[in-house]
Formats: sequence, C-alpha cells, structure tokens
Amino acid sequence: MAVQATPSTLNLTLSAEHEDLRRAVRDFARKEILPVAAHFDETGEFPMEIVRKMGEMGLMGIEVPEEYGGAGMDTIAYVLTMEEIAKADAATSTILSVNNSLVCHGLLKFGTEAQKQKYLRDVASGAKIGAYSLTEPMSGSDAGTMKSRAVLSEDGTHYIINGRKSWVTSGPVADYVILFTMTEPEKKHHGITAFIIETDKEGFAAGKKEPKLGIRASATSELIFENYRCPVENVLGTVGQGFKIAMTVLDAGRIGIAAQALGIAEAAYEASVEYARQREAFGAPIGSFQMIQAKIADMKTRIEASRLLIYSAALAKERSKQTGERYTTEASMAKLFASETAMFCAHAAVQIHGGMGYSRELPIERYFRDAKITEIYEGTSEIQRLVIARNELGLR
Repeated sequence: MAVQATPSTLNLTLSAEHEDLRRAVRDFARKEILPVAAHFDETGEFPMEIVRKMGEMGLMGIEVPEEYGGAGMDTIAYVLTMEEIAKADAATSTILSVNNSLVCHGLLKFGTEAQKQKYLRDVASGAKIGAYSLTEPMSGSDAGTMKSRAVLSEDGTHYIINGRKSWVTSGPVADYVILFTMTEPEKKHHGITAFIIETDKEGFAAGKKEPKLGIRASATSELIFENYRCPVENVLGTVGQGFKIAMTVLDAGRIGIAAQALGIAEAAYEASVEYARQREAFGAPIGSFQMIQAKIADMKTRIEASRLLIYSAALAKERSKQTGERYTTEASMAKLFASETAMFCAHAAVQIHGGMGYSRELPIERYFRDAKITEIYEGTSEIQRLVIARNELGLR
C-alpha cells in the first residue's frame, strides 16, 4: 500500500499487486464459495475442497515467505483476502484466518528453523491444516486459570500432556495444533508454555463438535489430551513464554477478524442497497424513505471507518516487522469497531429486508448469525475495550 500525505489530505492507495490480488480473490470467492455457502451453512460440513484450492492460490500462508511455502505478501494483502472471502462466506474466512494469523504467524515468529521446515511449509501451502488452542471449558479470557497440564518426563525427552481444550477452530480437521498449557501452574500466566501438537499421535482426540449459531462450516470442537507425549523439541518459543506468544499472535489474529467483520458488513450493506432500490412500498422504492436512507448512511460510514482502522492496524503490523514494536492497540481498535460494525450492519440489513431478512431464502439472516461471533472470539468487545484503555493509561 502506498501512503501519500499532504497538509490537507491523506491518500491511501492500493498497489497494483494488491489490486490484482483483490480481483483474483473476489473472482474466486464469487465463483467457488458464494454458490455453495448456504449449503455448507445448512449442513455444517467442512469445505475441504475449497480450502485446498485456497492453498493452491497461496491464500493459506499469505505473509509467509516463499521459502517456507507461503505467498510472501504483506498484511494489506492478507486483510484484502479476508475481506473478499468473508463477503462470500464468513465460515470459510474463519478457516483462513486461523491458518494465517494464529498458526503461520506463530510458527514464523517463534518457531525454530527446524520447526519452520517441518511444520510451517505444509501449513502455509495448505497441504496441512493448523489450529490454535488456548481456551478451556473453565478458562476463557483469564488464561491463567487453565487446568490442562504438561509435565516433563523423567528422562527429559517429552512432555506428558493431559487436559481438555474447548472452542478450537478447525480442531476436528487439524493436522497440527499450537497448544497452550500449564507447565508451572503456580506461576499462572507466566507458567504457560506453547507446544506444536501432531494430531495423529496417540493420546490426542477431537471431542464434541460445537453446534454453533453461525460460521457453521468452520469446524469447532473440544480437544482431549490423555497422556499425550510431546517431544521437547516441539516446545514453541521457550518454556514459560506461552502467554506472551498467545497474546502476540492474537494481535495478528484480531486484524484478521476485523477484516472478516468488514467483509460481513459489506455483504449486508450491498444486499441492503440493492433491495432498497428494487423493493417498493406505498408507490415508491423503499430507498426513497428517510428512515431507510439513515440506515444506509450509517452502514456506509461505519464500514469506511472500519476499513481505515483495519488498514492502520495492518500498516502498524508491517512496521513491527522492522522495529519489533507492538501493535496491540491498533489491532484491538480495528477488531472492536469492525466487529460491532458487522453486527450493526447485519441488524440493519434484517430491518431493511423486513420479513425476507428473517427468511432463510436470503443470506441476510446468515450474515446476522455470522456477525455475532466477531464480537466474541479472539477477545470479546469488552476485552478489547480493556486492552485499549489499559494501554492508553499505561496500566498492566
């Protein structure tokens, strides 16, 4: 992205490469995803064929260097991709987000060279699917209370892992999982360690699949560990660094979810504009009524404000690759505003469509169901407000 500034204007212009990418992804989403989105939402099936095709296009590891199987592009490319895929189907974009932001980013930033060669290449190319597992049945926003445990074996070669994780996106289909669990429970947050888990090993099982309100084609389940033996070389980062890794990775993840929310909001908005032009009442298109116009104006304004916050966060992440600075506040602001915009626009779209907005004949009700999760996962709106405020106030 090129950024041009004068004393009176700020012009954000996408590069030719970004524009080409957006057109390619939009074309793919409209041809391959949009026609089957309702089917996968209805059945809850995992869209494996679509995921493999996204891998072939380089979309499963957009920011990963080509030497590790990725596309070697930047964060702007990632958010553009997320936006276009989410406009067609939010569930598919969720799969994309976890693989890119949480798994690939975590392995690229914290993995050893051996780990990158063994795991990152396959995940970034889409040959394997990754998952990220932090939450537990009784441990959500407060990770320091997790009950799962990893204990070093007597010979010091493995960690023995036991416990149950919950709400793991792509859990039932993942080949590799970045797992966060306690190695030193008495240290709470500082006693969490990250591990790379191979799901085809003994002691691992996917538990019940969650019957979700929305993003139903994105498989979500519990993960169960019973004396799972994880080699010490599969520790990601260092022992006790897990919470830092989790939060750093979530900064990247929140930018992705913000872009997902933007895509949902745009889909709801575009459907509403078209309907308001075509639907007539009292002898005129409903778009001529001021209350409908007010909804359209508010939707459009919030969408464009969300876009600027997302681009700002993406550029902050790009700077961090050179400076090492955190972009937590920018990511949280983008995620907070964009997720609430998605819910706002989906709600407005239902109102504009009236009874048809409530009917499953149109995708409007799906946008409404899908939008809600963006205010919850990878940090609720309440958590985002806490993060932003504490950073601004200098609190820990």
